[in-house]
Amino acid sequence: MLNILKQLFSSGPSVDLKAIISEGAYLVDVRTPGEYAEGNVKGSVNIPLDRVQSQLAKFKNKKNIIVFCRSGGRSAQAKSILEQNGFTNVVNGGTWTQVNQYVS
Repeated sequence: MLNILKQLFSSGPSVDLKAIISEGAYLVDVRTPGEYAEGNVKGSVNIPLDRVQSQLAKFKNKKNIIVFCRSGGRSAQAKSILEQNGFTNVVNGGTWTQVNQYVS
């Protein structure tokens, strides 16, 4: 039963965040500037969810893109927006603290 639920609610195949980050992924925090100021991932950029659509140029020519937020919800939306605009190299990293554990 648990595996069925995981398949239904997972965001696709699990990815190796650590490996993608070590390859120099573009780290994008989609939280608000206020949330970002309270704590963030070293080397990440802050492009709030409501500005992703208008800032698509910043995502071009990136090998891998990891989007993340406070809970994983807004990053899922950001991933969807990017994919609708032709980006195929986007990973929902979930929470910023989850991504942060792999950044040195």
